[in-house]
Amino acid sequence: MAVCGPGECTERERGHARETGRLLARHGAVVICGGHGGVMAAAAAGARAAGGIVVGVLPGPDRTGAGPDLTVALPTGLGQARNNVIVNAADAVIVIGGSWGTLSELALAMRRAAVPVVQIGGWRVHDQSGRPARGIVHAAGAAEAVAATGLFGPPPPTGP
Repeated sequence: MAVCGPGECTERERGHARETGRLLARHGAVVICGGHGGVMAAAAAGARAAGGIVVGVLPGPDRTGAGPDLTVALPTGLGQARNNVIVNAADAVIVIGGSWGTLSELALAMRRAAVPVVQIGGWRVHDQSGRPARGIVHAAGAAEAVAATGLFGPPPPTGP
């Protein structure tokens, strides 16, 4: 499950990302992200706090700047082209917030056309006629976004 979003984000986006990571980990999903700050760091922290596994696909040739909550930090040397690796490694893509890099991840996921793409906030994409682009599911928050992927039932109960 990819969680994509800007390296600089709002507190609201950070909260959505952390909760998304937590919920995905509770479902046993491996969270894939860009491995740096903002939405990526919040999703990683949420997943790690819930005992999950997080793979950070880094743009650089080494682990410089990798987030502390990553289970695996994968340097690629691909720069922003690593966005293609992120979305193609995922069974679904959840996009939180918006930046140019995040928009590229959204577009790459939509071009892939093989996985659910869910968006919380961020930019709204329209077709050439001005209508909202088809195929992107818009969610109000983390629980709705995770459910909209269609990959999970209710989360397992917490506690002893």
